[in-house]
Amino acid sequence: MKVTLLPGDGIGAEVLEAAMRVAEAVASKYGVSFETTEELIGGASLDAKGVPVTDEALQTCLDSDVTLLGAVGGPKWESVEHRLKPEAALLKLRKTLELFSNVRPAKVYAPLLGESSLKAERLDGADFVVMRELTGGIYFGEPRGLEDTRGFNTMVYETAEVERIARKAFEIARLRGKKVVSVDKANVLECSQLWRNTVTALGEKDYADVELSHMYVDNAAMQIVRDPRQFDVILTSNMFGDILSDIAGMITGSLGMLPSASLGEKHALYEPVHGSAPDIAGQGIANPVATIASIAMMFKYTLELVEAADLIEQAIEQALLDGYRTKDVYSEGKTLVGTNEMTDAIVERFEELHARKQSA
Repeated sequence: MKVTLLPGDGIGAEVLEAAMRVAEAVASKYGVSFETTEELIGGASLDAKGVPVTDEALQTCLDSDVTLLGAVGGPKWESVEHRLKPEAALLKLRKTLELFSNVRPAKVYAPLLGESSLKAERLDGADFVVMRELTGGIYFGEPRGLEDTRGFNTMVYETAEVERIARKAFEIARLRGKKVVSVDKANVLECSQLWRNTVTALGEKDYADVELSHMYVDNAAMQIVRDPRQFDVILTSNMFGDILSDIAGMITGSLGMLPSASLGEKHALYEPVHGSAPDIAGQGIANPVATIASIAMMFKYTLELVEAADLIEQAIEQALLDGYRTKDVYSEGKTLVGTNEMTDAIVERFEELHARKQSA
C-alpha cells in the first residue's frame, strides 16, 4: 500500500514515527506491506518552500492510497497572511483529495473514565463515531457576504452530496453495530428536510440491514451528554458535525487521545485531533495514542481488516489498564512514560493479543 507521510510541525514527526512502528508491526501479521514517501506540510513547508503545501506534495498524496498526517501550526507562523498559514494546507489537502466525510470517534477507554467531566457510570462502554459531511453545507454555500448592517450565508445541499456521505456512514455502521442516527433540523430547515428524505430513501433502498433513526440536532447534543452509549454512528451535516464532534470528543476526557479520518471515494487522510504542541516537541514526551488510534482506523476503513483494527484498540486499552501514561494523562500511582515507551507497550500488547487470537 502506498502511503504518504506528512509529519508537519511540532510533535507531528514524533507521533507519526511512533504510529508507523505500530502499523509495521500489525501489517506484518496480516500480509500487508507499505511503500512510504515523506513530504513537507504546514510551517515546515512554509519555511522550506515558501508555501504551506506544494503542488508536488499534493500530487504525491494523490498518487498514494493513504495519507498520514502528524500535526501543523504553531506560534511561529501566527503572523503570516491567511493563505500562507500552516492550517491553510489542510483545507487545500482536503479539497485536492476530495475528502468529503470526516469520521471522529468518541471511544471512552475504561482506564480513563475518571478523566471526563461526566459521571463514569454514564460513560462506561460509550463507543461511537460522528460522521460529518466535510465539503458542503453552510460553510461553502453561495451566496455569502458581509455588508454594513447585514451578514449572510447559504446552507445548501444537493441530493448527490447527501447520498455519498450517507453511504459512507452506512458502510461504516456495517463494520460496527449496524445503527445510524441521522441528525438534522428538518422541522425548520428545508435543507435538512432534503437531507432526511435522501438518507431515508437510501437506507430503505440499499441498507435495510442497518437500523436507521433520525434526531434533531438540539436533542442530539443533549443525548450525547445524557446517554452517549445509545449511539453507534451519528451522520450529520458540516456545521452540525463541527459542533457535535467537539461535544463527543469532550466526553472522553482528553482531546489528545482522539484520532480522526477524512475519507473520499478514492483517497483517505488519517490524523490525530490534537495540535502540534511545539512547547514539548523534541522532548520525547508526546502522547502517541491518538495517532496510533488513527492507524487502527486506517486498518478498519481503508484496508477493511477489522480484526487488526480491533486488536490495536484493545492493545491501547490494555496498556492504559496496565498503568502506562504519558505526561498529558498522568495521574498519581500510574507509570509515567515517554513516547517511545508508550509505543513499546502498545506493540507488546498487540503481539500478545494477536498470538492469543491465533491460538484460540
